[in-house]
Amino acid sequence: MTAAPGSGQRPGQPITADAVRELLSDPKLFAGLPPGLDDDAEIALDSLGLVWFLHQVELRYGLVIEPQEEFFADFTSVRRITAYLTAYLADAGGPGGRP
Repeated sequence: MTAAPGSGQRPGQPITADAVRELLSDPKLFAGLPPGLDDDAEIALDSLGLVWFLHQVELRYGLVIEPQEEFFADFTSVRRITAYLTAYLADAGGPGGRP
């Protein structure tokens, strides 16, 4: 699987806090997300925002992650989202999601 044209990301590439912050700055998620948002600052994704975020992760990293209710408790900061996605990527064994 390849990344979306112009995304600058490749599937299998590490997911950094800066990459998560960039994904969250999409106007469809948070129109006014401060560029210097602290990694531990509290954020709240609604259900549509979560689906859009995971769609962008799939396009950029090739990870297919089905939204789950637990994400609303886990996806509350850049640091927590980054940790989840990094662990998921490691567990998935690369692009394309979990086997």
